[in-house]
This record gives sequence, C-alpha cells and structure tokens, in this order.
Amino acid sequence: MAEDFTKAVEDGLKLAKRVYLGNDRLVAAAPLPSPVMERSSSTAYLPTAPMVYAVISDPAIVDNPDLPSYQPHVHGRCDPPALIPLQMNAVELEVDCYLDTALIRVTGSWRVHCVMGSRSCDCRIAIPMGEQGFVLGVEVEIPRKSYTTQLVTSEDGKEMEKNARPENGGFLKPNIFTLTIPQVDGGTNLCIKMSWSQKLLYVDGQFSVDVPFNFPEYVTPAVKKISKKEKIHLNLNAGAGTEILCKGSSHPLKEKMRNAGRLGFSYEADVLKWSNTDFSFSYVVSSSNIVGGLFLQSPPVHDVDQRDIFSIYLIPGSQQRTKVFKREVVFVVDLSGSMSGKSLEDVKNAISTALSKLSAGDAFNIITFSDNSSLFSTSMESATEEAVERSIQWMNDSFVAAGGTSMLPPLEKAVEMLSNTRGSVPMIFFITDGSVEDERHISNIIKKRLESSGSLYPRIYTFGIGIYCNHYFLRMLANISKGQHEAAYDTDHIEERMEKHFNKALSTILVNVTIEPLQNLDEVEVYPSNIPDLSSASPLIISGRCRGKFPENVKAKGLLGDFSSFSIDLTVQNAKDMLLDKLLKQVLAKNVIDMLTTEAWLSEDRGLQEKIAKLSIQTGVPSEYTRMILLENIEGPKPKETARMKKGIQQVDNETQKMVSRTIPLQPLGIGFGDKTATSENVQPGFNGQKPPDAAEMFVKAASSCCSSMCNKCCCVCCIQCCSKLNDQCVIVLTQLFSAVAFIACFECCSQVCCSGDDG
Repeated sequence: MAEDFTKAVEDGLKLAKRVYLGNDRLVAAAPLPSPVMERSSSTAYLPTAPMVYAVISDPAIVDNPDLPSYQPHVHGRCDPPALIPLQMNAVELEVDCYLDTALIRVTGSWRVHCVMGSRSCDCRIAIPMGEQGFVLGVEVEIPRKSYTTQLVTSEDGKEMEKNARPENGGFLKPNIFTLTIPQVDGGTNLCIKMSWSQKLLYVDGQFSVDVPFNFPEYVTPAVKKISKKEKIHLNLNAGAGTEILCKGSSHPLKEKMRNAGRLGFSYEADVLKWSNTDFSFSYVVSSSNIVGGLFLQSPPVHDVDQRDIFSIYLIPGSQQRTKVFKREVVFVVDLSGSMSGKSLEDVKNAISTALSKLSAGDAFNIITFSDNSSLFSTSMESATEEAVERSIQWMNDSFVAAGGTSMLPPLEKAVEMLSNTRGSVPMIFFITDGSVEDERHISNIIKKRLESSGSLYPRIYTFGIGIYCNHYFLRMLANISKGQHEAAYDTDHIEERMEKHFNKALSTILVNVTIEPLQNLDEVEVYPSNIPDLSSASPLIISGRCRGKFPENVKAKGLLGDFSSFSIDLTVQNAKDMLLDKLLKQVLAKNVIDMLTTEAWLSEDRGLQEKIAKLSIQTGVPSEYTRMILLENIEGPKPKETARMKKGIQQVDNETQKMVSRTIPLQPLGIGFGDKTATSENVQPGFNGQKPPDAAEMFVKAASSCCSSMCNKCCCVCCIQCCSKLNDQCVIVLTQLFSAVAFIACFECCSQVCCSGDDG
C-alpha cells in the first residue's frame, strides 16, 4: 500500500505541472529526489508532515480554478488515481507533554488549487505520527459541509464495516493514518483539525518529543502575496516538585510560563515557506536519584466507572551511581518458516548486540523453536567473551527458518532454567511473529509456574513481529511476570525496536515495586496489575482506579541492584485544572484500554468488552471493540421526514439546522488478536494494508459475472469500461487487428456468396 501511495503522489506531481498561475512559477513541480530518496523509492513521497492530497481519476479536470488556461486534451483516466499535494495556507501545532506521552493537535488550511472550479474531487488527508502514535480524531470544515470522526461500538459498526473501503480511511503504515473527504469543489479551502497521541522518547535521562512537521516545498502557495502564518505552542508537565531543564529545540520558541514542574512555550511567525524540519524538543528532569509523584482525578459525571482515577510515575533520573542488577537471560526465538529473510537476520543482530552488553558476572542461554526446540547450551553460560562468540557462531549456523510454531515447550524450559536464580534478575526474551490455538492455556500454565518460583520469578519480555501474532497474548505473558511488551508491526524497524527493548530490560535498577498504602483503599484496580520493574532507560507509569479518600502520604518501595531496600515519598497532585484533567484522562486511557483488552481476551468476558467500548468512546481512544466512522454534516434547512429516506441517514434537530446526511465507515484501527491461518501457512510478517484489486483483476471478475450472462451480445458494460482505460497505442493496435479480422471475414463472405459463380 505504501508503494502504491508513493507512486500515486509521483504521478500527481507530474499532473500538477498542468496548473499555471499567470506570470508566477509552475505549481508543485516535483523536486529532484535526494540520494536517500533514490535508495528508498518506496518511501520517497510518503508524508513527513500532515498533508492533504487531491485524488485525481480524470486528469482533464486538473487546472487552476481561478485562472483557467489552455490545456491540451488528455485521453484516458488515472487508475489508480493520482494524488496531487494541496497547497497549505496556514498551520498551527499544539503539543502537550504529560508524563511519558505527548498529545498533538494540528490545525491547518489547505486549498484545492489544482482542480477546475466547475469540477470536484475527493481529498485525502494523511497524518504521520511519532513513536507509538494513535489517532484521536479529525474535523474538517468546508463551505456548507463539515466532517468529523467518531467512535462507535463494534456492534453498531458491524453492518457499516461491510462497506468500509481501504481508501475511505485507515492505516497506510503503522505510523501513517489516512482519511478521505468526498467530492470537494475546485478552489475550495479546507480547514482541518487533527489530533493524535504519541510516546515521548527517553534516552540517558533526557525526554524528547519529535513531531512530523517537515513540509515539502511543493505545498507552499505559489502566489507570493498570500500571508503564510506558522504557529507552535508547547506545554510541559513533568509532575509536582520537579525542575525541568531545557536541552534543545528545532524551532525558535519563547518561554511564556514557568512553574514547578511546568513550562509553556510558543512561536509565531509569517514565513516565506513552511517548516522543513520536524518539530523536536528535549528536556531533563533535574535529579540524580529516582523521583516520583501521583496525579489524582475525579471521574467525569457521565463516566461508567465512578471511582477516582490515579496515575503514579517514577522517573529514574541520571542514575550515574545506581547499580544495575546482575542478569540471567534466556532468549526464546521463533524459527518458524515465516521468520525467514530479513526478520530473522534482524533478530540475530539484535541478540548479538544485547549479548555484547552483558557483563562477565551475567549468564545467558538461547532457545529456538519451530516444530521442535533447540538449545545453545544445556545449562546457563557465563557471559564471557568466548561464550558470546560461540553463541553468535551458533546462531549463524542454527538460525534457519522452517516448520511450525510450538510455543509452550520452549517457554516452560526457559522458566525451568531460571527457577533457581539467586542474586540476579532472571529474564526471558520471547520473540515471535505467529499466533497459535492454545494461547490461553499457555498463559495459565506459565502463570502457575511463575507463582511457584518465589518472589523474584523470571520476567518475560515479549516482542511481537508483524500483525499476525496475538499481541494481547504476548502482553498477558509480560503482565503476569512483571515484564513488558514491545512490537514491530513494520519489519523495517525490527532491529531498532528490539535493541531498545533489550536495553530497557537489561538496565533494571529497581525490582518488586509496591505502592503503599493502596491496599487499604476500597475497590482498587491497578494497570498493569503486576507492577513492572523500573529501568534506567525508561520511566515507569502506573494507572488505576479506587474508591474512598486517597491517603496524603504515599510511598513507592522496592529493591535496588545491591538488594537493599528503597523507599520514596510520592507527592500527590490533584488535577483541578480542567484542561489538565481532560488531557491526563487521554494519556492514561490508552494504557488502561490495552490492559483491560488483554484481560478481556483471556477471560472472554462480554461485560468487560462492553466496558472497554464505553471507555474508548468516552475518551476518544480507539480499541478492539470500537470502530471509527466519518460523519458528513450538511448545513441547510431541515428536511421533511419521509419514509423514503435512505438507510443510514440520520437527522439532527438543532438551532443551526444541521443534519448528518451520511455515515462513512473506515477500516478497523485495532491490531486484532492474531491470525492463526497466516501463522500455519507461514505467511511473512509485516504490516500489510488491504490492497484494492488492480484494473485487470477487476475486469476479469466483472467479465466473469457480467459477460457470462450476455454471451449472445456483441458488447457489454465491462467491455466499454475496459476500452475506456486503454492508452492510445493499445487502441491503435486493437483497431488495426479488428480491421484485419473484419477484412478477412468480408473477403471470405464475398468469395463464398458474391463471387462463387453459383446462380442458384
């Protein structure tokens, strides 16, 4: 899908050369590709900032809506449609950073500058997002119409889902969301608000936010007299009692507000061309030790759960003097047939990097599985230089992808090998790209094994590759063991994400974390239910619900790397600010929804699924049990109620006399619960968007269903549609061929009837 999108944009940039603005330059001329673009042509024209494209099927409609010019006639149609990037007239970026999450809002104005004023086209919105991004909503305003996204339950969206086409909206790549606005007139200005959430990066004690904000040159309006205003607003909240030190910014921000743990910045300017670099900002929470706090919020009036909401955060600080635990590590690697090629090579490279970071006092082993299991060593090996070299050579020889996916035996073997660990943290890195039938059984078996392994039982750090594995099963394995889950939906990022995941686990500085006195509160729920360990490579965020008066004195306790006790007082901060209250709910909602979905998958509890759907709709955070739809609102007089109103049309009676005239279903935004069929067939992992059939495939299908019922006819609609898409050269060849056939037929007829000499 990404390759098709890139090709469509490339075709659109060529078409855009037809648009001429008098004495000004040609608009949207395609730039020369950079060396990087040449090496990776499949991503050369993917959006690097929020973009809007005109969807062009008929190239004859491409022209300046204000200044029509002579255009040579164009034969044929664009199939698939070309995408012409629209010019942007204004843009405003708002970034709110709370704890480990950034909420992003972009408001902009785009103009359909490339379509005749008397014609219309669809407009496709593309939203690239940062680390672990997910879309929250899109609003579009055009003259006499408006569009807004909305979440509905899966049951409500089941009928509409049958009509959900990939081009309506969905994920082009795991980090790029697209949405199509139908039939916008040439020359129209679209005012668009889009919002999404993404994770902050945390490296060496430094937080950073990186927002895609690199606009290509061809979206800058060619008319120089148009004012181009660019605005950026940034708000940071790192928690009560913490001091924030700014480290760097990509844009010239001015400080507008500074309080304890809170900062505000802004930037506003008239520019000649739009930002050509991503917006980035980095800061540190000034502390050499672990710091923490607690946000407390009251539930919304219409919340289905009327318990108070709390969020606890622990930030590791610079940690130069904090001792990292000794480690005993077992890598459990899927070698089924689907892992062949780049996936397995990236996994091998990431494990090799992780092994090189182990100390001589650490221990390790490697277990592979497909139909059967295989071990590097029958016992744990000390992480000496010689042992690491032998293991890398063993991986080079033994990592051959073939066979099926048998998960339970290697997991049980890894838990058994780490059951007698003393003086170190036992870790299992479980890596797979598949889904199997007995996942619930595996979860229950491993849970029982861990419960009998003592207080410092093995942590399972799971890593899922692609969308065919069940990420909620992997999340459950991580949760029951105080581990963590990570994923690479796109195979381009396996090695990078896996190295970060390994590094986070291997940098553990605090284990057996408890929060006191939460156990004294009524109806307490904590997400995740088993609190993970704290790593020097990542902050720890814990969410929850409780009933009753929250205690003023709250402590976080645990064990440090030398197995000494640790305790820290947590500052309780009430979220009385309405904006802070709303944003924190969205920040926490994703973690809560993911954990509840994991529990709902394991228990198959229908009531819990309904609770997740309500929470998803209430917070605007997508889930597996909701669907996103696009509502079209047309401004005008209220229509008379009639029995002939089409199915799906809804009516809203309000002062502005707006009506929802159409509901457009979008593709599901969830990742699903794995694909056992794809796993059994060893389908290669990756993020494969639903690809529409090409023109030839559509013609064959249409011909088989249509022409078969019209076999006694000389023509049909299918033939006409097919012929209309042929290029000039093909038409000439076919014309000559059919003329020759007709001539031969006429000659044969004349020889037998007219010239046979038979008077009878």
